[in-house]
Amino acid sequence: MRKTKKRLNRRGMGTVEIVIIIAVLVALALLFRAGLSEYGQKVMDYCFDDSKITSAF
Repeated sequence: MRKTKKRLNRRGMGTVEIVIIIAVLVALALLFRAGLSEYGQKVMDYCFDDSKITSAF
């Protein structure tokens, strides 16, 4: 009797796995969109705040 070895797929991630990962990320972004928008606005306000600029002279 001959034993057959199960061949493993080692070619990496397929299209289905990538689509599932993207779908999960989009769902999380939609779920937390208010918090993410608020956080992004705070970061942008901090980065572009002119009162943080000091003169070197």
